[in-house]
Amino acid sequence: MEGNLRWIALTAVAPVAWGANYYVTREFLPAGQPLWGAALRALPAGCLLLAIARERPRGAWWGRSAVLGLLNTSAFFVLVYVASQTLPTSTASMVMALSPLVLMLGAWALLAERPRGAQLVAAVVGLGGVALMLGGPGAEVRPVGVLASVAALLVSAAGFLLSKRWDPGPSVLSVTAWQLTFGGLLLAAFAAATEGAPPSTGPAALAAYAYTSVIATALAFVAWFTGLRRLPAATVGLVGLLNPVTGVLLGVTMAGDALTAPQTTGMALVLAAVLGGRTTGRDVRRAAGSSDAPPVDGAVPADRSPQSTATGTPTPTPTATGPAAATGPTGGGR
Repeated sequence: MEGNLRWIALTAVAPVAWGANYYVTREFLPAGQPLWGAALRALPAGCLLLAIARERPRGAWWGRSAVLGLLNTSAFFVLVYVASQTLPTSTASMVMALSPLVLMLGAWALLAERPRGAQLVAAVVGLGGVALMLGGPGAEVRPVGVLASVAALLVSAAGFLLSKRWDPGPSVLSVTAWQLTFGGLLLAAFAAATEGAPPSTGPAALAAYAYTSVIATALAFVAWFTGLRRLPAATVGLVGLLNPVTGVLLGVTMAGDALTAPQTTGMALVLAAVLGGRTTGRDVRRAAGSSDAPPVDGAVPADRSPQSTATGTPTPTPTATGPAAATGPTGGGR
């Protein structure tokens, strides 16, 4: 159980960083160039992780990295940027509270990870808590922003489930680096063609871009994908509820949003959902068996190799040098 809590804590880095990213994007980054905003978030993060991992995709992972880059980076970052610029910090992050149910149902259909009753109840409780937070005074719902948030939720869920279905492969660090790089290059090309020159930046914007790229992207994505390899998708989805909690708290403390008793109750329900739906050792073993990922303790079953694909076909072991070579299947992205 202690090991599971450690992986949950690592995974929680991602939604907390993403919740803060809504505020940073809204307050400090230009609103008129979402493609450049997304490209300047993704490409530096991908290059940074590539410099650390120094590992190339092999075989099918070239195409898989491109697909994941399109979903998890190109489409997702643009949609999140639009949502962040058109909705208040608290509202923008709350739509993502649907992610536990989406990930649970998707993992059940695609990965044969059937959620426990407690996890389904926790997802509903968390969604109810988010509904209470969303109903506070001053909450603003703009259709464009809400549609962007819902679309971001759907494309990210598809990307996350594919990441888990295709596991195991190269290290988490390498997979994250290449999908960010592929997605960032695609974004930069479209941005140059449609938005012209990159936006001019002052010290505040440069600091904001540094946060979105290094913390909310490089660090957060490595933590999130490590959690997807080590934990059931249902548990990871529940941890994602910390995203709206972070958004609400930042909206209150930094942006001057009002905090009411219903919103406080909603946050308490969300935290209870995260704790109540946490994984067990049995869940982790079952998730490992459905996705061919190694169990939490790192042991590999005798009839399975960490380099086998999701269908059981062996693939060549990637050649890695530098820090990634010594980190094992999780890429050591902490």
